[in-house]
Amino acid sequence: MFYDVVIVGGGPAGSSAACSMAKSGLSVLLIDKSEFPRDKCCGDGLTTMALRLSEELGLNIENLKNLEVVNEAVIHFPSGKREIFPLPKKGMFAAIVPRAEYDLALIDLARELMVDVRLGLKFSSINFDEEKTFLNIEGMGEVETSFVIAADGAWSPVRRSLDLGEEQPRGEWLAFRQYISGVSSGSNDLHVWFEKDLLPGYAWSFPLPNGKANVGFGVLKSQHSSASETAQLARELFNRKSISETLGSDIKLEGRQTAWPIPARINSQQLTNRSVIFVGDAAASTDILTGEGIGQALLTGILAGEAIKSGGNQKTVTSLYEKSVKGHLLADHRMSVALQKVLAHPAGAENALRLASLNQWSRRNFARWMFEDYPRALLFTPKRWKKGVFDSEGAYNRKLDL
Repeated sequence: MFYDVVIVGGGPAGSSAACSMAKSGLSVLLIDKSEFPRDKCCGDGLTTMALRLSEELGLNIENLKNLEVVNEAVIHFPSGKREIFPLPKKGMFAAIVPRAEYDLALIDLARELMVDVRLGLKFSSINFDEEKTFLNIEGMGEVETSFVIAADGAWSPVRRSLDLGEEQPRGEWLAFRQYISGVSSGSNDLHVWFEKDLLPGYAWSFPLPNGKANVGFGVLKSQHSSASETAQLARELFNRKSISETLGSDIKLEGRQTAWPIPARINSQQLTNRSVIFVGDAAASTDILTGEGIGQALLTGILAGEAIKSGGNQKTVTSLYEKSVKGHLLADHRMSVALQKVLAHPAGAENALRLASLNQWSRRNFARWMFEDYPRALLFTPKRWKKGVFDSEGAYNRKLDL
């Protein structure tokens, strides 16, 4: 059996790659070891970049049952001060939707676009014979392909099977998540707490419909290297005064608390190997400053699809992909690393946030910058400058106006 492209992993990176190639005439197989819908440990937040890319793919996100559109962010400073940072009103700049729903919607879109989606199938091994690539897939057998897109997460079985000799940690960050219900009326906004002991990480409460929320925190592993230390932080999260007073006394925990590593080293991760292209967490593409990964997963998946659609041999395609990823993400990664050093200290974080809250213009643009409405390193990358970059509309604006 032959496919032009086989995608291993059905999350946002894999699904976006599939959708981007669906109308190209290429035969595309997408497999995932899980059945969908399936929960994914995540903050569930969609940035402006993620929303715009979702719209470009053709995803009707406004139809999702538990979508919550965010119009402002409440930022809690290390000192305890809090400020509201509003987002523009034209279009969607930030939203929250459970990953079980969002990922299923992307898988369904891939199916609608005639991608061969097969769930519950596990990647087993990969072999090469000159320009030919063979995958062994449990429950399907051997499949021949021209290109493999590995969208199989931080533990990437495809990467491990290639024995690339990498000894990198699975994640630069550790994140914890807990769903809750019973958030007090009027308090279910998007909250971000820059707690002194979490810096340069932060805690969050992301709103969901009917008084529910996704609450958690992310910390840099180099600052919190002990597993017992981070587990203790998780156990005591709701005992923090700033968090408990905000969410109210009637909250109830829903399901179990989950944790996951966040790989964020796009500057050093190997992105390709022969016919294999790594995307999403398998490419360690997460933003090292915020821990945001959905937008980056979508972007790397789309870039992989575009590189393959451009035609050419393996070297031509993989070189184009690597160049595209570096052009989109490398400068922003370097900027994030620099800013991370500032935010690692309470005084640095406090001063940065006070500067951002000087006036209405700075608050609105800080919120847009935080939600990736434009590249993080825009000021230092003149080739990305374009008219209207600081006042563009959000995603789904035409549909929201209907």
